[in-house]
Order: sequence, then C-alpha cells, then structure tokens
Amino acid sequence: MSVLRAAALLVLAGFILLPLAQTIVLSFTATLPHDGTLEGSFSLINYRNIFASPALVDALLNSLIYVLLNVALCLAAGLPAAYAFARYRFVGDRHFLFLMLAFRLTPPVVLSLPIFILFAQFNLINSPVGIALVHCLFNLPIAIWILESFIRAVPREFDETAFLDGYSLPGFFLRHLVPAIAPGIGVAAFFCFIFSWVEVVFARILTVTAGKPITMAINALFTFQTDIGLVMAMTVFSLLPGLAMIWFVRNHIARGFTIRT
Repeated sequence: MSVLRAAALLVLAGFILLPLAQTIVLSFTATLPHDGTLEGSFSLINYRNIFASPALVDALLNSLIYVLLNVALCLAAGLPAAYAFARYRFVGDRHFLFLMLAFRLTPPVVLSLPIFILFAQFNLINSPVGIALVHCLFNLPIAIWILESFIRAVPREFDETAFLDGYSLPGFFLRHLVPAIAPGIGVAAFFCFIFSWVEVVFARILTVTAGKPITMAINALFTFQTDIGLVMAMTVFSLLPGLAMIWFVRNHIARGFTIRT
C-alpha cells in the first residue's frame, strides 16, 4: 500500500508540476529567431527582451507598486478595525462583520461600472494607486476577519497591563499587539497580496492607456505571431513576487494556520 500511495503521489505531483516545468523550459527557449539566436535553442534572450522593453518593465513595477500599497493599506486600516470588533461590543457588530465578508463575495464585474465612474471623477484611472484602492476595498474585509480572530485569542489582561504601564493606544499597538499577533499579520498580508496579485478584472478596467500591470502586459503579448518564449518568461517573472512573499512570511503563515486550527 505504501508503494502504491507513493506512486500515486508521484503521478499527482508530476501532473500538477508539468505545466510549471514546461513554462520554465519554454522561458529559456528562443521560440522565435532573435539577433542571430536560432529558433528552439536554449538562450536567455527572452529575459533580455523583457528588460529591453520599457512597457514590460513598467508593467512589473506597476504590479509591485499597487500590490504592496494594497497590503499596507489593508493592514493599516484592518488592524484598528479588527481590534474594535474583538474588544468592544456595539449594536450589530457581528452582523456588520458578516456584511463586510458578504461584500467580499460580490463578483467584481458587478461593481466595475460604478467604480470606473467614481475613480474617473478623482483622476485615478491609469494609475497603480487606483488599482490598490479598489483592491483594498475588497481585501480589507478578509484582513479584518483574520486579524480579529487572532486579537480575540489574546487575553484582555494583556491590554490592561500595557495601559497600566502607561502605554497609549498607538504605543500598545506597535510595541505589544503587533508582536503578539505577528502570525495573524503574516496570514492577512499573504492573502491580501495573493488576492491582489492575481486579480485581473479591475486591473483591466482601470488601466485603459497607462499603468498596466503584469497581467495586462502578458495579455498584450498575444498577437498574430506570439513569442511564446517571451510570454513564458513574463509568466515566470509573475511567479517570483508570490514566491518571495511566501518566503518572507513563511514562519508567520505556518504558525498562523496552526493557531487558527
């Protein structure tokens, strides 16, 4: 049974990883002839072409800007809100939290037109800031829900002791609460990052002529004669920030999921 189980897991892993392996191999393959490079040969020409194209470099930077800004906004606004939900009671508090989570389940395309009109009034079209704000609108409920559960697990005496020691609320947040719920912050940052990085609806709607993210840049590479190697190289680049995010918060994510379970 153990041999069959290992074989089944090996087949499953191969099936899952085969597209990724093919992507990496094609990214190092010249699928079109470039500057004396023969078609089908192993080369770094695809990666050189990325950095030789200002549009592709700008797309990479735009994606990093709005994703990191989205994470920062979600954590900055979500931590005080989560603390309020965890420590105070008011009329409709549970219902309000439920409504925020229900709003997160709303299909983005339903709100695309009103959001486009609103952002156009404030000149936020074709800007990574606009994408960050609209992603924050959808990711903030998730951040609040995750952080609230971690704060609720911290005893109230923890807060009272810090306040008796003379800490103000901002000082308590920075010096005591944030280190205490660091795993929760890591989990919230991870989900906000991933949800923002893979979202394409608002990225397409809010970037008409400029400010295009990496997803739109990859889509624009598909033409009558598509350079598959260049597309695969951009795809590999699109995976790197997510892998880096997992690496930096790996310990917090592992502890966070362990605490939640």
